[in-house]
Amino acid sequence: MSDFKKTIAGSISYTGIGLHSGIISTITFKPAGSDDGICFVRVDMPGKPAIPADIDHVIDISRGTTIGIKDASVGTIEHVLAAVKGMDIDNIMIEIDGPEAPVADGSAYPFIQLIKQVGVKQQDSIREYFEFDKPINFSAPEDNVDIVIVPSNELKVTFLIDYHHPYLGTQYTWLPNMSYFEEEFSKARTFCFINEILYLKEKNLIKGGSLENAVVIGEPNMTKEELDNLKDTFNYHKDIEVTSEGILNTSSLRYYNEFVRHKVLDVIGDIALLGMPIKGHILAARSGHKTNVELVKKLRSIQRKNELQKMFQKKRTEDIVFDINAIQKILPHRYPFLFVDKIIEFIPGKLIVGIKNVTMNEPFFQGHFPEHPVMPGVIIVEAMAQTGGIMLLNQLNDPENYVAYFASIDNVKFRKPVLPGDILRFEMKVISLKATITKMHGDAYVGSTKVCEGDFLAKLMKK
Repeated sequence: MSDFKKTIAGSISYTGIGLHSGIISTITFKPAGSDDGICFVRVDMPGKPAIPADIDHVIDISRGTTIGIKDASVGTIEHVLAAVKGMDIDNIMIEIDGPEAPVADGSAYPFIQLIKQVGVKQQDSIREYFEFDKPINFSAPEDNVDIVIVPSNELKVTFLIDYHHPYLGTQYTWLPNMSYFEEEFSKARTFCFINEILYLKEKNLIKGGSLENAVVIGEPNMTKEELDNLKDTFNYHKDIEVTSEGILNTSSLRYYNEFVRHKVLDVIGDIALLGMPIKGHILAARSGHKTNVELVKKLRSIQRKNELQKMFQKKRTEDIVFDINAIQKILPHRYPFLFVDKIIEFIPGKLIVGIKNVTMNEPFFQGHFPEHPVMPGVIIVEAMAQTGGIMLLNQLNDPENYVAYFASIDNVKFRKPVLPGDILRFEMKVISLKATITKMHGDAYVGSTKVCEGDFLAKLMKK
């Protein structure tokens, strides 16, 4: 049975304060087309710019997740995205008249309740999932963070936190499937430590933060003077006390392990940036927005490669990304001037690795030192350029209509002759990637020996 995409069944709005900006804004959820994805629209700006809520438009993760395009941005969207994914929605338009999503009570639950008021409807477009067959991992040793995602028949999350704090030590939880999200995870509120609150307030940040939209974790043996100072800092009208659970308000925790459950909520919101649902089990230790987003970037790179393989490669093999038939669909070159046999590794926007099997039958050997056949250096450089061209052209939706022209090739060094029988490996790494101009560094190897290197500046132009 096919799994169809879904959108919201009607329009509904919520008005509230932004956690960091302190700006009041209204957010309105509206139905979207069957292939529109999740999109924020800044209705308060000229032209009402639309910002796709995907990894390619993430511009800041220092204080929550912020997306942007040109001069338009929307901050702290992760709880809204968690609610959208918690309601199993693929396509939705989210209009907002300010720079930051309302924080509500610090959880995703109020937004889920809004969506439930108008309901969800099925669309006529079939849902595609991100599926994979090998574990994918991301580590940040400097932050003591590890994330692994392993194949699964549905989305699951296992999470561990360990803060070494008297009121917040080690907590563990797991989300067995998304049917548990609303009741067991979506109500978990954002949290922070008292020292973080005071620092951010001193820096004139968290202008919209309060004890009503965040759980603040206190320190043991806080004095009345410290609590009164906090009361003044927040312009709080009631006395503040440290509860038996170690938090600075009088309400109880919503779950005994609410802190780690909120971390799962953040993961659900951040992985929505992939743009398609995931069939996988995420196992995370001490992860935050920064590392969640890095994982999504890695998944997006794999997703993009899979899309390109579907587009150009008829049959997938373990060691080939693009075979010669796929390469000829991308590059305009043909024999005897096509010098890349296959692509064995491809990370869109970062790295591409090509292979050239050098045989005695190459046409250039007939005239280039016939008694001592050596592959011409300019041909090695051209082969490197062609490998880089495959990377550049795959930025486009219609690569067959464009040509990658190389504007300059600098710092070229030839280190060892290439002979018949050698297998050349070209490794092209992106230094800077812009809309039409890209700088890359290329290295060519025979085995583990570098035979050539250089810097390439290329420009994409229509044929």
